[in-house]
Amino acid sequence: MNRVRPLPAIAILAALAILAGCGSEDISATAPDETTAVHDGDDRTLVAALGDSITAGTPLWAADEATREQIGPALDERSQYEYWAAKADPSLEFRNCGVNGERTDQIAPRLDACVGDVGGPGGADALIVQGGINDIAQGRPVEDAADDLRAMVERGKELGLAVAIVELLPWNNGHPDADPEIEELNRLIGRIGADEDVPVMPWHEALEDPEEPGTMRADLTIEGDHPSVAGYRILGTKAFVAPEG
Repeated sequence: MNRVRPLPAIAILAALAILAGCGSEDISATAPDETTAVHDGDDRTLVAALGDSITAGTPLWAADEATREQIGPALDERSQYEYWAAKADPSLEFRNCGVNGERTDQIAPRLDACVGDVGGPGGADALIVQGGINDIAQGRPVEDAADDLRAMVERGKELGLAVAIVELLPWNNGHPDADPEIEELNRLIGRIGADEDVPVMPWHEALEDPEEPGTMRADLTIEGDHPSVAGYRILGTKAFVAPEG
């Protein structure tokens, strides 16, 4: 998970065909947008979604236009939790600030740019902090990752934003070796939530296969690193908790 390799075009197209059964909406190819929203009203909350490839929507979506162009005809806006959360709550609009492969120490410096001019035009109202699996994949201590995550939560609160933080997902391709570190970092994330009085989204349990703990259920992951459209749907609905503050 150190570097997220693009799937071959044929593999992406095959995966998209499988995932077509996850919903009846014809949105497999969408125009790139800075934000994800399903309404046109002005009464909305702009949520800055800050994180790695899980926030970006890999492998069938990306926050940046260049990567979306590489994905090509397999591009699917539903491959991001932000899409489903906005669909479930039309008052929410998301700014996707996910970058593939980044550790928490690389994510943190992008926070201010992601949230923008808080209180001004285009400034975010809320912040979701996600990250940590690439720290584990790249051999960085989970304690350091937790420190970065806490600093991001604290910065969001300092800016006056409503804040939420999310758990790490199970990592099929790192199982079972990475399981203890994922469990420990999720424990530390839970402590951050309690200490900072912000909600923690229970993403690990939401996608975990009860028949094979430590892995995502087969239909909820597309290649063992990232969720499928069905997995992202759960993250944006059943396992989504609105930021508070």
